[in-house]
Amino acid sequence: MQVLFENTTIKSLELKNRAIRSATWYGYGINQFLSGASNRRSDKYGGDIGKRYLFLGEVIEAVRGAVGKLDEETAEFYARVYWDLKRKGKPVPTNDLWVAASAMRHGLALFSYDEHFDNIDGLILHKGEM
Repeated sequence: MQVLFENTTIKSLELKNRAIRSATWYGYGINQFLSGASNRRSDKYGGDIGKRYLFLGEVIEAVRGAVGKLDEETAEFYARVYWDLKRKGKPVPTNDLWVAASAMRHGLALFSYDEHFDNIDGLILHKGEM
């Protein structure tokens, strides 16, 4: 299934889609792997929280392989956003800072309902459906 995420990302880039969306909160897909309530697997993706998050890690690596690894320019976006938010007193979780920096670096729109993204100047943010 990780290959499906990778192939979808590659196809999206080929079609010049300029948006990324990561959704794990609807109770299906990746969320089913992460939840101790719904994940009843007995293979390498089930059991303790580390095993349940293994699938998400593999998906992230597959998508990164399709989009590209973090580079120096992405790190510069991260640093600028971090210091701007620190100055404003509006912290954002570290992982979300990397998501925002990656979207900004590649000129992508970010689809999210998380309000803390509103505080990031220069981020193309959409709160509705794609």
